[in-house]
Amino acid sequence: MIHPTAIVDPAARLASDVEVGPGVIIEAGAVIGEGCRIQARAIITGHVRMGARNTIGYGAIVGSDPQDFSFKSSTPSFVEIGDDNVIREYATLHRATKEGGATRLGNNNFLMVGVHMGHDSTVANRVVIANNCLLAGHVEVQDGAVLGGGSVFHQFLRVGKLCMVRGGERFNKDIPPFVSAYGTSLVSGINAIGLKRAGFSAETRMEIKRAFKLVYREGFNISQAIEESKKQSWGTEAQYFLDFIASAQRRGVSSVARRGAFFTNDDE
Repeated sequence: MIHPTAIVDPAARLASDVEVGPGVIIEAGAVIGEGCRIQARAIITGHVRMGARNTIGYGAIVGSDPQDFSFKSSTPSFVEIGDDNVIREYATLHRATKEGGATRLGNNNFLMVGVHMGHDSTVANRVVIANNCLLAGHVEVQDGAVLGGGSVFHQFLRVGKLCMVRGGERFNKDIPPFVSAYGTSLVSGINAIGLKRAGFSAETRMEIKRAFKLVYREGFNISQAIEESKKQSWGTEAQYFLDFIASAQRRGVSSVARRGAFFTNDDE
């Protein structure tokens, strides 16, 4: 299962059925679980811990040093990858900056060509990241988000679950869960299509929309909207939306677009 031109250090730990393509380099200390496929010319450093049934595409580089001027290569840090992920051609996943830290990719994610996961970033589960997306250091992407091609995300930013981000855009503020986002840190409405596909009931979608309107359409600032929300009762998902916004810290939260701008997937 290992091509004769591949270089696999004897101190790397590979499950017996791992497929290793031509010209692959796997360094000492790497751990690769059962059913994984490492395609031609990919590089897996000794700082990678990988679960089962992952595909690493042609020329991808996983576990290289972070792009941080203060980083010392002797620092023991990692990239941790779960199960059933597809990481396509020339993607780059950098290890964490601090001793014992990890850049983390969960389960069932699809990272397309040229995606970059910066140091200490976290991608949860069932996330789709299209071609040439760039995640800076410490970015958090929650379950089920879809990030359009060529979009870029500032360090320490959070991308909420089941949001839809248009391609070719830039973000320097948190993107709340369940929304459609575009432009420079703008949201346009709830991601109703994505929520339907995720099995959210019409009642739940309408309640999320009600929370969205409270935050973005009623003339409150964020602090006022959160205080106003405490006077009402909310279901689990709408409360998650509100709690996400209330917990924004370093980056703040994306603003709402004017009505009629771009598109809205909400239920109006």
